Amino acid sequence: MTVETSRRNFIAGAAVIGAAYGVQAGTAGRTLAFPSYTGKEFQGMDGVYAALFTPFGKDGSLNEEMVEKEIDYGLRNGLRGFYLTGGTGEGLNMTFDERVRVYRRAVKAANGRAKLIAHVGCINSDEAAKLARSAADAGCDWVSSVPPIYFGGKFEDAYRHYSIISSATDLPFLIYAIGGSQINPDRDAKLFDIPNVKGMKYTGTDFYAVQRLKRRIGKEALFLSGSDQHFVAALSFGNVFSGSIGTVQNVVPAHFVKIYEAMRQNRWNEAAAWQEEANRIVEFVCHSHPNASFRKGMMRYIGLDCGSFRPPEQPLTEKDYEELVREADAFGLVRRNQAIIA
Repeated sequence: MTVETSRRNFIAGAAVIGAAYGVQAGTAGRTLAFPSYTGKEFQGMDGVYAALFTPFGKDGSLNEEMVEKEIDYGLRNGLRGFYLTGGTGEGLNMTFDERVRVYRRAVKAANGRAKLIAHVGCINSDEAAKLARSAADAGCDWVSSVPPIYFGGKFEDAYRHYSIISSATDLPFLIYAIGGSQINPDRDAKLFDIPNVKGMKYTGTDFYAVQRLKRRIGKEALFLSGSDQHFVAALSFGNVFSGSIGTVQNVVPAHFVKIYEAMRQNRWNEAAAWQEEANRIVEFVCHSHPNASFRKGMMRYIGLDCGSFRPPEQPLTEKDYEELVREADAFGLVRRNQAIIA
């Protein structure tokens, strides 16, 4: 690359950044343009979602009553909806019947007040398709799936996997790109040729790649950010992301709703302040302990006992929970029993 080419690239990049902040010459007062949709399947889908913890009792059985309490707490704090039996929801550690029971109970609890996205990912594509049909029968709004697990590591396998699932119902389908799923805009745009594929949950940080992907799709598509600690960064791309789906939204849903609302109204400093505090909570809830059951312990701390994660994750003992309470009290950013209605 020549010096002149490098200089031009720098100037072009600066112009893009300046435009986003409304400081480039001729753009004073410009505000972020968030996605808008005409398709009915997208109406009311923008906003913040919790990747719902699946609650289990002390004997390990599904606690359906707690599903309702979780949903009620989230809705009281402004959530748009819930992502059911995903990674946070331990879907792959549950039986087919248990997952369907979560869908049905969530639909009952939401009673039309929330959007429900049913994660139906399974190792077997046909089983995932059956689960998608059950989610549709239960009354969920969208279905979603991770890429093929264990078997099928090529793009062609993912295309076939998503095709089988999305063709099982008339519901819109949300691709779940997670972990090592790197976005290749030219390649991945082909996934949106599959009937019913309408969007993507993206749990990563290459928002530029997602922006390029969205441009290549050439039609309306919903993108939701799955990285709790990067919500402001995702929304700063303006016309790309319509909201978020995450784990810590279960514990402090109002923090993420305030980030979303502040960004929509171009109150950047306020959004950044809420993100900074949310990130401290993310670190405490998700990264201060290697045991994933600590995250569910925080749900018990706020008044919603969801039990522990199932094996092979380690359960939370009463001694562990007592230590968690001491740490959480000292931490101070999450109130004990804050989910309980007085």
